[in-house]
Amino acid sequence: MLDLDAPLSSLLPAAGGGKKADPARWLADLGLETGRDLLWHLPRKYAERGALTPVRDLVEDENVTILAEVVAVPEPQALRSKAGSRLVVTLSDGRDDLTMTFFMAKPWQFKPHRDALQEGRLVLASGKATRFNGKWQLAKPDYELLDDPTQGVEAATAVDRPIPLYPATRDCPNWLVRDSVSALLDRLGSTPEGLEEFLPPDVVEAEGLPSPLAALRAVHTPTTRAELEAGQERLRFEEAFVLQTALAMRRASTATQRAIARKASADGLAAAFDERLPFPLTGSQRAVGEEIAAELARPHPMQRLLQGDVGSGKTLVALRAMLTVADGGGQAALLAPTEVLAAQHLRSITAMLGDLAGGGLLGGDPRGTRVVLLTGSMGTAARREALLAAASGEAGIVIGTHALLQEGVQFADLGLVVVDEQHRFGVEQRDVLRRKGNGIPHLLVMTATPIPRTVAMTLFGDLETSVLSELPPGRAEVRTVVVPMGKPVWVDRTWHKIAEEAALGRQSYVVCARIDTDDEEAADGAQEAPAEEPAPTGGGARPKPRPAAAVSQVVEVVRAHPATSGLRIDVLHGRLPPAEKDDVMARFAAGELDVVVATTVVEVGVDVPNASVMVVVDADRFGISQLHQLRGRIGRGGLPGTCLLLSGTTEGSRAGRRLAALARTRDGFELARLDLLERREGDVLGSAQSGQRSSLQLLGVLQHSEVIERARTRARRLVETDPDLAGHAGLAAAVAARVTGDTEAFLGRA
Repeated sequence: MLDLDAPLSSLLPAAGGGKKADPARWLADLGLETGRDLLWHLPRKYAERGALTPVRDLVEDENVTILAEVVAVPEPQALRSKAGSRLVVTLSDGRDDLTMTFFMAKPWQFKPHRDALQEGRLVLASGKATRFNGKWQLAKPDYELLDDPTQGVEAATAVDRPIPLYPATRDCPNWLVRDSVSALLDRLGSTPEGLEEFLPPDVVEAEGLPSPLAALRAVHTPTTRAELEAGQERLRFEEAFVLQTALAMRRASTATQRAIARKASADGLAAAFDERLPFPLTGSQRAVGEEIAAELARPHPMQRLLQGDVGSGKTLVALRAMLTVADGGGQAALLAPTEVLAAQHLRSITAMLGDLAGGGLLGGDPRGTRVVLLTGSMGTAARREALLAAASGEAGIVIGTHALLQEGVQFADLGLVVVDEQHRFGVEQRDVLRRKGNGIPHLLVMTATPIPRTVAMTLFGDLETSVLSELPPGRAEVRTVVVPMGKPVWVDRTWHKIAEEAALGRQSYVVCARIDTDDEEAADGAQEAPAEEPAPTGGGARPKPRPAAAVSQVVEVVRAHPATSGLRIDVLHGRLPPAEKDDVMARFAAGELDVVVATTVVEVGVDVPNASVMVVVDADRFGISQLHQLRGRIGRGGLPGTCLLLSGTTEGSRAGRRLAALARTRDGFELARLDLLERREGDVLGSAQSGQRSSLQLLGVLQHSEVIERARTRARRLVETDPDLAGHAGLAAAVAARVTGDTEAFLGRA
């Protein structure tokens, strides 16, 4: 019986010379250590015999495997500078050419290549794509012939056979991965240990799924496109079912836990707050508030995701939930990812509460509660006072950063944990805070970025979801314009627009991806969009992008420009001392600054109603959802807003289309869907892929929503009848093996 968890060195016997003599050594370069690792190293795509790889799509300095036709094999050339010869073979995709260059000591040593690489033959060529004298070439090339029986693919049966292309490296090319997988599959037999069916029989029958081994054979060595798709469907459903089973088990476990019911009193704090609101709640805010209040009143912990578009009033809904808990004698903790956001929450919540924020102190309303801030940079005396207020129960609402998670932080009666910007925190961090209560506190997760429904089902299947579908009245229209940085007149007009708004008493943000010109990467949580500019026509290399503009240089541009030189300007970013950050934001909020040049620390939570202009420099370096969040910082006080996206990209590029979509719509859910399609699930889910099976491989949370829906329904039914999977040992083992590490982490992220 073959042990799939054994090292590859024991499963892949040496065959022949060269890399075949010790394939396990080279497979280790890809992180493949065991047989199970190798079987789940799935092809990234499939080549079709009639579809050659476009040379123009190559990326310089990347290791690639392409399907091309041999068009020229000239005589070997003697090297001038040193002894030896070279053979330059030309390949083509039917439009553009590239070369493979081989070096040998003697011309006769090229005979095997010349015999194999005959004009008209199709090859899978591997190597690093580089440019030499303006032409594409594969450095240190390797290749395999698609119609050569000695290399495992017979022409008579391979005409319509999909050709698997694996994630590979220069030292571990596609053919080595393919041959190793085939060798391992040959050794498995028909009923291998560790690949038995673990899905419930009724699910397999209802879905019409092949066995795990049949699916893996179909994916790795397909004979037809239909066979390949059937195998992928099995593995895709399997991924969805395992994840949804884990979520259903977590949901069932939570339902059995006990929590203290928290009910608002008719004349208590929550009621007093509602009486003081200067505006009516939207229908959506009222409906979601009632859902939350009903769950808080039950003796089981609430687990709810609150989401809505930019400006939909999530913080107000969360505050009403926190006041309900305070009415019920408990405390609420609001966890924010940055000190700037935590301080902004303190300012906005105390402003909304008014005299209710004093807890009866200094003439405040006796029904009120104290609100305190706890961050890592606070002075000793202030920190000691905040800790005492939390531990004694004097503070009904404690707002903080990761400092809330530290060992010395205690609460008298923690009844509700509110996590803002959930994607910045992992499950363990969230649970550390929840363990600080006497019992299990209720949980409200907020996300600043709208999440498409199928993504929410995959990430938050253990949470009830509430969506704020309306914007409060008074939100002004925000006009979004893409400003080409290649047109100086347009850029100049941007700075004049800021000056015009300042003359009207309004304020502006200017946002950059980096703090300083010496920084190699984006700062303060900026989510740089993937590089995707097209290569020039004719197959030229993509130009290397210039560094994104930095706060340190842009602030000097704004200060020096004739239109804005007389304005009150300051900077804001994560490296400033906390007191200085608070001072800048306080002066901006008070109208003492006209312009703040900042990083994305202003992305969420910052609420300055007088701000009417948002300028994003190098906007093509940001993701769609992040730009949408930045745009949401303006137009909050009834003033019409203008969002100017300065971009050096071309209109027809992917980045250009992304910015055009942002200018076209303000629907955050639609923009989040587009962002996810561009970034791919692995990036969005936050999986670092430290384990081979810790991320989604075939399942696309948008593309395969029907699969997720079916898996979710079937998993919930199963867990309802067997909450601990006692009667499904194989499935329990699969859940334990696959939902670990990063997978467990991204299940708690947005």
